[in-house]
Amino acid sequence: MAGVRPPVRRLILDSGAVIGWSRGDPTIRHHVREALARNLDVRVPVVVLAETLRGGPRDAPVNRVLKALGTAATTPSTGRQAGRLLGRTGGRNTADALVAAEAVEAPGSVVLTSDQDDLTALLASEPGMAVMRV
Repeated sequence: MAGVRPPVRRLILDSGAVIGWSRGDPTIRHHVREALARNLDVRVPVVVLAETLRGGPRDAPVNRVLKALGTAATTPSTGRQAGRLLGRTGGRNTADALVAAEAVEAPGSVVLTSDQDDLTALLASEPGMAVMRV
């Protein structure tokens, strides 16, 4: 049936969402709390570490978020999926593509992002995906 969305199974936080949560953004915290209460798979792709951490004391708030949620290791299939998304869209942002690939691997995923345009473009041809700007 066209237009039927699968149930939400996974919530993925990109760098903007992780930084927002680390700064106390109530909307992001609400979405994460709701996802955890619904027993959704909440993920922070490992590429987000490279985008958000710089190896100093200013990393502390982000490290607290990562400690609370953990991170999702990037598998070879995730990497291949990211490459396919970049190839299909002509995109160049590998980090965004890896975040999008995490979503593709679980139909019904929702991505919380501060980069809605790029992630929407990467996921446009993938059924059952949602991108929410934070």
